[in-house]
Amino acid sequence: MADFSKLTELSQQVRRDILRMVFNVQSGHPGGSLGCTEFFVALYGNVLKHSPKPFKMEGKNQDLFFLSNGHISPVWYSVLARTGYFPVAELNTFRKLNTRLQGHPTTHEGLPGIRVASGSLGQGMSVAIGAALGKRLDGDPRFVYCLTGDGELQEGQNWEAIMFAAFNKVDNLIVTVDWNGQQIDGPNDQVLSLGNLPAKWKAFGWDVLVLEQGNNLEAVIAMLRKAKRRCGKGKPVVILMKTEMGYGVDFMQGTHKWHGKSPNQEQFDQAMAQLPKTTLGDF
Repeated sequence: MADFSKLTELSQQVRRDILRMVFNVQSGHPGGSLGCTEFFVALYGNVLKHSPKPFKMEGKNQDLFFLSNGHISPVWYSVLARTGYFPVAELNTFRKLNTRLQGHPTTHEGLPGIRVASGSLGQGMSVAIGAALGKRLDGDPRFVYCLTGDGELQEGQNWEAIMFAAFNKVDNLIVTVDWNGQQIDGPNDQVLSLGNLPAKWKAFGWDVLVLEQGNNLEAVIAMLRKAKRRCGKGKPVVILMKTEMGYGVDFMQGTHKWHGKSPNQEQFDQAMAQLPKTTLGDF
């Protein structure tokens, strides 16, 4: 069973980490990172079968995770560090030259937990499908997870991948869409409407789950577990997860304006005051 008190505290600390990372270098993407905090904490803290040490790229007999919308690296880095992949103090190096924690995840510096460079939107699902097919060929019973943004679904490569996965019955794959309705230039519906997402995924042959409370930790854990139970039945599974961009900081919530903007000192102080300190401690 999940220890929700510990996971809730981890969520609070991850949000503090996100703001500190972005503020320290005055660069980064806080909005989507804050909105996906519960997802990452639920995944790495409760659902994913993974082994931080030793980290092995092939991930045999482990679940694999691929972040397609790589610009929300702050939340991933924080959770990776807080779950033992690398020292928490290394979060101080975020977006600095010649460090392992670049603005978009990269592999050339060998950061544990990162299996593919990402951030060129639209590509992550294709990689995840390849990994899932690899596990099938190896007789590996574990799962492959992928997170993508909703605005990212405007990229055509996604729909080729979605069609391919359904046709090939890639049923060890769980894709989650961060359905926050926002992208860098404004609300999705004003930039390029995605239409009826549940109906589209269903029409493409996927098993579709809708999570209305993507910022509720217990609800996220329950939905990820449900998705696992739906695997192995001939269809890939997608979770359409409704979140609020900037969740946890009142003036950042529900707007695209904090997609890729760092807070100034006054805004940082105001935001941090809304996030309680934890026993885990700031980096």
